[in-house]
Amino acid sequence: MGTVTLGVSIAVPEPYGSLLQERRASFGDPAAYGIPTHVTLLPPTEAEAADLPAIEAHLAQIATAGRPFPMRLSGTGTFRPLSPVVFVQVVEGASACSWLQKRVRESSGPLVRELQFPYHPHVTVAHGIAEEAMDRAYEELSSYEAAWTCGSFALYEQGTDAVWRKIQEFPFGGGGAAPAVPAQGGWSVDQPSLRP
Repeated sequence: MGTVTLGVSIAVPEPYGSLLQERRASFGDPAAYGIPTHVTLLPPTEAEAADLPAIEAHLAQIATAGRPFPMRLSGTGTFRPLSPVVFVQVVEGASACSWLQKRVRESSGPLVRELQFPYHPHVTVAHGIAEEAMDRAYEELSSYEAAWTCGSFALYEQGTDAVWRKIQEFPFGGGGAAPAVPAQGGWSVDQPSLRP
């Protein structure tokens, strides 16, 4: 069956997702239309195609233990000079994203991996393009704001055409009543409404 390149992320919903994707393209980022606008929970990761059922079961279990939480984006940030990225900041929902990404990569699961950089939830709006274009992205989106209730995350696969496509969506609480947030989760640091 071979290997596949997978990613796990929270989609930025409409109308925000398309708008940020169009802005990313307008800055000259050639990857803009191949990457749905998102907050990464698992960066591109090679996996055996035969392991997909176990991976999907693992992610479903994580989603069942979670519950919807508020997400808010505000302003821009950058990882330069360490990494050529300009992003929109996650100012609410960051601790929930951190909780989720830890569970996705946990040592007992099928997606265990180390990260190249410490986890920092964000929405990329420019990556690896000319410095002037990066500066423009940083300035033009500095007053950007968006907010929504995050109710799920999804598993994506990168095709041979470099386009990322959603394989499966994982709603929180298994689609039923939202269960209590795990005690050690850390979700409630900046989301007091997430407490059981």
